[in-house]
Amino acid sequence: MRETSPMREDLQATLDARRDLGPEYEAALVDSLVERIDATIAARVAAELQYQGVAPRKPPKQKPSGTGIIPVALGSMGIGIPLTAIAAGSAGIAGLLITWIAIVVINVAAAAAIIRRP
Repeated sequence: MRETSPMREDLQATLDARRDLGPEYEAALVDSLVERIDATIAARVAAELQYQGVAPRKPPKQKPSGTGIIPVALGSMGIGIPLTAIAAGSAGIAGLLITWIAIVVINVAAAAAIIRRP
């Protein structure tokens, strides 16, 4: 009897599952198979690099993209409430609009700077 490789077994299991589950699960099955293939390729590349004495590069750590904007948003809310009361009381609607337009511009500029940051 012929010996089968783990990848061949994975592919056969995916095809069998697709036959049993039907075409509505096809995308999920394909994604799962691709992840397993990617993991196998990565393991083989790492093993080859280790065999050759080359240290594999680790991907850079990434901060979650929204962490820097939270303090800006909370600060805007905290400053915006008293500024709204002051502007509405002394300068009327025009002062209120100028105040909130300035707050929006500051938030957009801060968000753009955070997004561009590596």
